[in-house]
Amino acid sequence: MIIEIKVPTPGESITEVELGKWLVEDGDIVEKDQEIAEIESDKATLTLVADEAGQVSLKLEEGDTVEVGSVACTIDTEKQPAETGAKKEEVVRENAKSPSIADSDIKKEVPLVKPEKASVDHEHVKTTAVAKKMMEENNLSVDDIINGLKRISKKDVEAVLEAPKGSGVLAEASKATFSREENREKMSMLRRKLSQRLVAVKNETAMLTTFNEIDMSPVMSMRKQYQNQFIETHGFKLGFMSFFTKAVATAMNFHPAVNSMLDGEEIIQPEFVDVGIAVQTPKGLMVPIVRNAESKSVPAIELEIKELAEKARSKKISVEELTGGTFTITNGGTFGSLLSTPIINPPQSAILGMHNIVDRPVAVNGRVEIRPMMYVALSYDHRIIDGKDSVGFLVKVKELIENPTLLLTEGKNLESILLEL
Repeated sequence: MIIEIKVPTPGESITEVELGKWLVEDGDIVEKDQEIAEIESDKATLTLVADEAGQVSLKLEEGDTVEVGSVACTIDTEKQPAETGAKKEEVVRENAKSPSIADSDIKKEVPLVKPEKASVDHEHVKTTAVAKKMMEENNLSVDDIINGLKRISKKDVEAVLEAPKGSGVLAEASKATFSREENREKMSMLRRKLSQRLVAVKNETAMLTTFNEIDMSPVMSMRKQYQNQFIETHGFKLGFMSFFTKAVATAMNFHPAVNSMLDGEEIIQPEFVDVGIAVQTPKGLMVPIVRNAESKSVPAIELEIKELAEKARSKKISVEELTGGTFTITNGGTFGSLLSTPIINPPQSAILGMHNIVDRPVAVNGRVEIRPMMYVALSYDHRIIDGKDSVGFLVKVKELIENPTLLLTEGKNLESILLEL
């Protein structure tokens, strides 16, 4: 029976997608639920899976832009996958456990495979003792290694043609002193959309950035003291991002304008805080959303960030998990960034940039001490966020990170709560 595999819909507002990459060849035999293609939209990269096992026949080319619901390929279910070698070995092992089959019969059925002798062309290739042992353990010959080493390029052919006759050594002839080659790759739909949004932000907003620095000693000490217990209790590590997410959600109580957005001539100010966490993936930057961060604990936020990041990198994330958000956090410090000015993620009005943690001399109670310091940057739309709110918000985030127990009291110190101030 021939079944059709159609392009799924990534979301309600998306009508067209781009076929990014085929993961199988035309005519391949595929298993049920096997990933066969990558589908790219302007928001996320998703995978296309086989509904049934059989022989696949491709109907689209890589890079084609098609409507949702179009037939991407067909599968002939009459042609089923052959039994794999792993399954055959499993059957042999099961038979070996049976008393009715002698050990000698098993040995006859599964003969030892010895590495083939190298061909005449490669018999003079020198092999180290370690490499020879690895080849023997994995049943590989010199031909297997050389044939699978790399593909021949234009540069290799030109190097051999230009080499003096009778040089005899391919390795010497293939050495290129320089390259003039270049690679061209079409931008994905996701990256094209991201480019358009970033340019629009620079042209359509009055973006300004304010900076501060945070002493990370309290949070780092807390992580070091409770990390093992945290892992035993929750099953995952405690990071910094969950503290910052909870801190910005708490700081919104004191500076709600930072959580607002502009819609025409109206300012929308949500009573909830949905924080987008920028995640770098092989296909580009994605921003999964931690919803209602103001109502979640630090462990709950940490777990959600971990799950969303894994989904984004493995292309399993849904459009709904990438849609919305009232504020964004980006962490360039994971790549070693010391300081930067992050770009606002529209239609939001502000974004917090975290950076690398560096030991620096700072003045503490009149004395110079070495502390792990982090520069933080808040980029904001000055049309709806004044300097007082932007600077005050960043100072509040600094206060909460340097005194993380305040996150338990919604940013208020115990004396203020006692005195009902």
